Amino acid sequence: MQLDSLQAQHQFHIRQRLRFMVNQYEVHSVAPDGSEGGLLAFAQQKRLAFKEQVTIYADDTKQQPLLGFKARQRLDLGATYDVTDHAGNPIGLFRKDFAQSLLRSTWHVEQAGLPNVTGQERSMPVALLRRFAESLSWLPYHFDFVANGQPVFTVVKKWGLRDRYVVEVQNPQIDRRLVIAMAVALDALQGR
Repeated sequence: MQLDSLQAQHQFHIRQRLRFMVNQYEVHSVAPDGSEGGLLAFAQQKRLAFKEQVTIYADDTKQQPLLGFKARQRLDLGATYDVTDHAGNPIGLFRKDFAQSLLRSTWHVEQAGLPNVTGQERSMPVALLRRFAESLSWLPYHFDFVANGQPVFTVVKKWGLRDRYVVEVQNPQIDRRLVIAMAVALDALQGR
């Protein structure tokens, strides 16, 4: 998919594929009727890596990298993740706010030319339930990402046997590749 076509997307559906040693995610467009559209990207993350790195490809053949994100340090609870394009050029970054995340997960997203974006779980009761009862990790959650009090994008985990997410983009200036990276990271990194 061409970057300008990707940037025109205002909503994505993300589904996790169940695999033995890797986490895989399909990113789909949304059809006019609200159903799942064509494949926009495919992400893969090795489990149990010391230094987190996820590559996101143009499709599930994994022939053409689209973007990726990588932790700056190993096993850091408040790690910063650099998001780069297929050639390694910076797109932006995101980082977990460890202190604020003790009760309600909080992330910060940065992109040049835009104000800093903060994303936080919408519901404190759901956040607390998920923290203190690991068996409830299947609970759906909602993350609202805002900058200067204005919505930028949201990520909503849906009910179901497999992890499914709906991503809505409200700010047309944010790079959709950065949004996709953050949405995939919410699933891949949330339990850490």
